Amino acid sequence: MSEPVRAPLRVAMIGYGFMGAAHSQAWRTAPRVFDLPRDIEMSVIVGRNEDAVASAAAKWGWAEAATDWREVVARDDLDVIDIVTPGHSHDEIAIAALEAGKHVLCEKPLANTVEDADRMAAAARGSDGVAMLGFTYRRVPALTRARDLIAEGRIGTVQQVRSAYRQDWLVDPEAPLSWRLKKDEAGAGSLGDIGGHAVDLVQFLTGQQLTTVSGVIETIVKQRPVETERVGIAGKGGDEYGDVTVDDVAIFTGRLSGGALAAFEATRFATGRKNELTVEISGSAGAIAFNLESMNELQVYDRTAPDGEQGFTRVIVTEPGHPYLEGWWPTGHMLGYEHAFSHQVKDFVDAIADGSAPTPTFDDGAQVQRVLAAVEESSAADARWTAV
Repeated sequence: MSEPVRAPLRVAMIGYGFMGAAHSQAWRTAPRVFDLPRDIEMSVIVGRNEDAVASAAAKWGWAEAATDWREVVARDDLDVIDIVTPGHSHDEIAIAALEAGKHVLCEKPLANTVEDADRMAAAARGSDGVAMLGFTYRRVPALTRARDLIAEGRIGTVQQVRSAYRQDWLVDPEAPLSWRLKKDEAGAGSLGDIGGHAVDLVQFLTGQQLTTVSGVIETIVKQRPVETERVGIAGKGGDEYGDVTVDDVAIFTGRLSGGALAAFEATRFATGRKNELTVEISGSAGAIAFNLESMNELQVYDRTAPDGEQGFTRVIVTEPGHPYLEGWWPTGHMLGYEHAFSHQVKDFVDAIADGSAPTPTFDDGAQVQRVLAAVEESSAADARWTAV
């Protein structure tokens, strides 16, 4: 007796930049690694430039290219809308897709403002579709394992947290004025782009939310050459200069709902640091530390170990029993940046199939946006403690 045919999930992706490449890789790879409950059809990719989006479709394996996202969202032959556009367009696309009954995967940040994020969260709550936000680092196996260890009480009561996301791709003052440096498109600079990851990660790992914050943000290079061509993240600049309207560096502290203090740094001016996301959770019975630049490793400290044996232990998170590892390679064979996006697709498709709410939700994304807005408000008020 033949098995029943599973209806495929027909996916449209809006956007085709850096995140478009990562998401395309995930949609193509996840069903070949994991036993997903639904098959995947990469139906259509959407972008404003007809030639560029057609090239992206051919390169990444999409069946069709289109230039009008509104027409695509309204189509009856699609099930999922994956949004990888700049943040200022997320709310309009996501709300339209949810109102059309589509499932929605939206790349972070959820939106550029608290108001837009709240509208998106309300639309998700009122929709029959499944909505999930792409804070993908939650699905790095080492970090998922760290969350589980903390939830099991392995480090005791969380007492202090430190997290930093450091990059250096803007150190050159002649780096061009891309959309990421314009507040009307990006919403924020280092604070929203990478600081949001640090905030979400700390809240994910500890199971607690930030309740108050105090911080400062700074724009180090205030004018840059206007971008003439987009190439990767940085692009190319011309002879005309324009104003940078977002922050380059954000440094802030916060108090978690369990009472612990947390310290954060988000910067794109950390000379020599390419993509260093670190987090260290210190507890009454131990500690856990992680660095994205060694993404298969956890550092675990156990205070209950005998005297003379205490110290951070390096744990390689590649065992078959570790999160998401069942589909990949033999023990000790490392995973990379792109694998977490496949894990994200797996969890999203599982949620669609069983009708559960995947995390992070749009409500989670709106809460992170409130944290970031509170940091901006604090900075404008001479680092005054500000409620989230």
